[in-house]
Amino acid sequence: MLSHMVIVGGGQAGGQAVETLRRRGHLGPVTLIGDEGLLPYQRPPLSKKFLAGTLARDRLLIRHAEYYAEHSIEMSLGFAATRIDRERQRVEIADGSHVDYDQLLLATGSSARLIKVPGAELAGVHYLRSFADVERLRAELVAGSRCVIVGGGYIGLEAAATCRELQIEVMVLDAADRVMSRVVSPWVSQFYEAEHAKHGVQIRCNAKVSAFVPEAAPKYAGSARVAAVRLDDGSEVRADFVLVAIGVSPNDSLARDAGLACDAGILVDEYCRTSDPRIFAAGDCARHPSIHYGIRVLLESVDNAFEQAQSAALNMMGIATVHDKVPWFWSDQYDLKMIIVGLAQGHDHAVLRGDPATRSFSVCYLKEGELIAVDTVNAAKDQLGARKLIPARARPDPRNLADPAIPLKDC
Repeated sequence: MLSHMVIVGGGQAGGQAVETLRRRGHLGPVTLIGDEGLLPYQRPPLSKKFLAGTLARDRLLIRHAEYYAEHSIEMSLGFAATRIDRERQRVEIADGSHVDYDQLLLATGSSARLIKVPGAELAGVHYLRSFADVERLRAELVAGSRCVIVGGGYIGLEAAATCRELQIEVMVLDAADRVMSRVVSPWVSQFYEAEHAKHGVQIRCNAKVSAFVPEAAPKYAGSARVAAVRLDDGSEVRADFVLVAIGVSPNDSLARDAGLACDAGILVDEYCRTSDPRIFAAGDCARHPSIHYGIRVLLESVDNAFEQAQSAALNMMGIATVHDKVPWFWSDQYDLKMIIVGLAQGHDHAVLRGDPATRSFSVCYLKEGELIAVDTVNAAKDQLGARKLIPARARPDPRNLADPAIPLKDC
């Protein structure tokens, strides 16, 4: 009897798993369960071209409807999976239906982290994680309006760049002492702060939000909108609308409620298998062992979702496949493309490669002499070199790294 493969989640990981199962020859039934009423779609464009209105909705889709029909993929969309009955090997769905599985993949992704301050429920306070979020936010994008973005990470800064292109006034508030402080070096942070300033974005660091202030006289009862953002020093920043971009949290509640091992994410082994051998997890929701770095990681990365979902699908089919890729991430802001290869946590030395003033440079991170990560800004050749050197555990001479005339691959 052919196994019934069930995937919960309609993002990059879920869509990739479905494609991999069919491409690699699984002939049994496949069902994808997604809580949104949309086919699996990409999320990176949500803060960039799709938010700006320059990318059509159909271009977000990983595959079009015809693909799922032609490959006999059963799509259960618009209602969330509510419970996993591990004993009966069954997924229960919010519409009262259920799907039985032989192998189950949880690709439930992550959700925007909510801000917990007074006024967070006011109209005009937005998050940016889904298609529906963009539809709501687009209604606010009026030239000349004032936007306050809470959070200076990838999403906050990408949205800031998009808003400026639409002639919206933008202020970014970041609780840290520099933007993108968790993921890049001070050199990169300073460069992006300066670039955003050139485009008219105001950035305030060490700015902690204490409340969202409602308008004094709402037009309709119960329809109060945000009018300002209050900081912990008592100052206020006026706003026509607010975007909160303070990170994400893995969607692991379905797994936890089913008794699967979780720790700020669903714990999986190198084969993407959870504590239940019939259940796998991949993407933003999965905390997996990185053999290369010797740590467990939870990665918010399209590349990781793509690669890990492929590995999970193969393992579901009985094709033993270890997931151990060196991750990479990217961010597009204005005409700048930043690509990060590897994980810089724990580095003991950083080398600036090139001059940020040229708007093309890199930062190399070393740990005990080994190259473990590289940040690149408009430096495609360095990015390609990093993808070869880091998996090879290269130990380049820091003096060579600092010389952009020497190709990174030759350092």
